[in-house]
Amino acid sequence: MSRELTRNFCIIAHIDHGKTTLSDRLLQLTGTIEQRQMQDQLLDSMDLERERGITIKSHPVTMHYKAKDGQTYRLNLIDTPGHVDFSYEVSRSLQACEGAILIVDAAQGVEAQTVANVHLAAKQNLTIIPVINKIDLPNADIPMAKKQLEDILMISGDDAIPASAKAGIGIEEILEAVIARIPPPKDTGDDILRCLVFDSVFDTYRGVIAYVRVISGEIKEGTPILLMQTNQRYEVKEVGNFSPKMTKAPILRPGDTGYVVANIKTTSELKIGDTITSSINRATEALPGFKEIHPMVFSGVYPINSADFEQLKNALNKLQLNDSALSFTQESSVALGFGFRCGFLGLLHMEIVQERLRREYDMDIISTYPSVVYEVYKTNGEMLLVDNPTYLPDPASIQEIREPMVRVFLLCPNESIGDILQLMQEKRGECGHTESLDARRVMLTMDIPLNEILVDFNDKIKTMTRGYGSMDYEFIPYKTNDLVKLDIMVNGEPMDAFSTIVHRDKAEARGRALTAKLKEVIPPQLFKVALQAAIGAKIVAREDVKVVGKNVIAKCYGGDISRKRKLLEKQKEGKKRMKQFGKVNIPQEAFMQVLKS
Repeated sequence: MSRELTRNFCIIAHIDHGKTTLSDRLLQLTGTIEQRQMQDQLLDSMDLERERGITIKSHPVTMHYKAKDGQTYRLNLIDTPGHVDFSYEVSRSLQACEGAILIVDAAQGVEAQTVANVHLAAKQNLTIIPVINKIDLPNADIPMAKKQLEDILMISGDDAIPASAKAGIGIEEILEAVIARIPPPKDTGDDILRCLVFDSVFDTYRGVIAYVRVISGEIKEGTPILLMQTNQRYEVKEVGNFSPKMTKAPILRPGDTGYVVANIKTTSELKIGDTITSSINRATEALPGFKEIHPMVFSGVYPINSADFEQLKNALNKLQLNDSALSFTQESSVALGFGFRCGFLGLLHMEIVQERLRREYDMDIISTYPSVVYEVYKTNGEMLLVDNPTYLPDPASIQEIREPMVRVFLLCPNESIGDILQLMQEKRGECGHTESLDARRVMLTMDIPLNEILVDFNDKIKTMTRGYGSMDYEFIPYKTNDLVKLDIMVNGEPMDAFSTIVHRDKAEARGRALTAKLKEVIPPQLFKVALQAAIGAKIVAREDVKVVGKNVIAKCYGGDISRKRKLLEKQKEGKKRMKQFGKVNIPQEAFMQVLKS
């Protein structure tokens, strides 16, 4: 099919505004899927995607549609993940398109991620088709949605198509708009092969399968290819399209999206955003926008039963085959035994990996408190990247510590602003500016350390705004702060599993909370045990474990008082000696209770 009759587009929206439901309706209307094969969330193949109602992996699909002008068009749709953790994947998917359908919920209006996704699409110079979805809801407010499109996103409300993906209203109008408004793929003017890799999956029998968009040239079985970032050479074994299952095709031409199989062994050889070119007549420069994906959040993952260590290693290896962004290295802890230090793109990515370990590989795991990557500048000019508090150098040799920052876009109802701003102060945030969206909602833009939003930030926002708040964030440069390493010591011995890097102002509160929690879970000992939180040599919080008393004079009935005194003195001496040499064995359950909290 000619380039003029091809359209490449994607669907962008905030979570739960109907991206995947709309793609289901498009597949139905174009006859790509037979009615008997149809099911909801067809492009979401993972159980986790279906349960959570989110898209984790990009899912391309090719549809054929006979338009009102009598021509049959080939429409390549890429269903992208909407979450900020996968924003690099989204940006590569957007680069594979010429246009985007922007969905706005008729009842909820423009949300935080709608704004972020429109910025991403605008950066790639995509044609945006606004769609106001869920118009069949009783509380739908179409004029409000149109006004927000104009005021917040600078998109004309008159161009918006009213639709209901669930009820099948306006689907044909959307397809006609895709053909009329989105331009066909550009002609590069040469025949040199250039393909953009926008995703990849691992197949046990065929190795890594690259999802590509052909920018120029042609690729078919037998084509000798070169990956421009890794300089690896391969021969193409198979190419094809998605309809929506992988369907073999003789050739992929400019403007096509499809897959390439070339005996690539591991995902580390094929990087998302890479350029595939011919190894004989190669392109002089790669397609723009490539960058290495680096983990932003780190957490220790340990098997609850130490005998499962090898099983956990195998499970992580298998997960990494399909998820090149996951990284892990072996580490050991005095308390938790052998495990792995895992790096993730963000919090959702971390949650999904841990959930998949539990579910798909039947692993019982415990994870340590998540931490971020700090830049530590030493007095000798050396710079270290530290993701684990254990590796922090001696405080005397540290000149400054920088922490990663995020710019948070937060939409909330007017009445919640006071609570949100108070939360901001607690989390060391700086409010940049506020913007009224309509009579009910405000958009706050603020800079916050990534470390502060790791655990409970989103939950607190949902609680404070009674579910009406939404947030999105983007990474911004590192910033210098007064950060210290907080150690928890049991009977004078530091416990590495509880060490954290915190801001000096928050160290005392965090130390008190941890020691209080430990005091509850460590069983009573025969001698007095101190639980201390320390910054270097300075103790900032202390609790004592309960002492279990043994009645040594229980068998002394009557007789001289000196007998009782002698026994009590002997007990006192024993306790003193025990305090000097005694070890406190903390049960694994105690560690788990503290880490889970």
